[in-house]
Amino acid sequence: MRRRLEIARGLLHEPKVLFLDEPTLGLDPQTRNHLWQYIERLNREKGITIILTTHYMEEADRLCGRIAIIDKGTIIAMDTPAELKNAIGGDVVSICSPRPGDVAGALSVPWITAIEEYDGTVSVSLANAELHLAEMVERLNRHEVPIESISVHKPTLEDVFLHYTGKSIRDEHASGKEMMRMFHQKARR
Repeated sequence: MRRRLEIARGLLHEPKVLFLDEPTLGLDPQTRNHLWQYIERLNREKGITIILTTHYMEEADRLCGRIAIIDKGTIIAMDTPAELKNAIGGDVVSICSPRPGDVAGALSVPWITAIEEYDGTVSVSLANAELHLAEMVERLNRHEVPIESISVHKPTLEDVFLHYTGKSIRDEHASGKEMMRMFHQKARR
């Protein structure tokens, strides 16, 4: 309710631009979804430009027409969500293995465009992952690289963020709220 009141207070003077700083932080999913619908309606029906800061990539993907990725106070990428995702290209295969460092060696093939490791998960970027998935698993087995899990998905804004920054939210600089958010995001995976 307090978040809704803050937004209502900001709208009293019918601004042309509304700044929202993490408007859904700490909200339950149902309330967060209602607030997202309200923000979309404000933009669409009232023509209000909304500048939103968020660490929730799902929120940015749903609400934003343009996204700027900021790292250490500098804008390092800016475009529409679709163009940012297209820029890193293709599909992403996420591989969890107790030996993530061995995954890259087993998968050194020309059709893989990038291999990056974060927290024990290896993200492999390539075009048409469904055509190459069986060969990837076979190569990992041949090199005796154990696989705990494997999944295929189109690039998300989180993949874009990690691509441009090379890391997720830094644990050493995270506030208590950010640490809880990171804990919950990792638990959902």
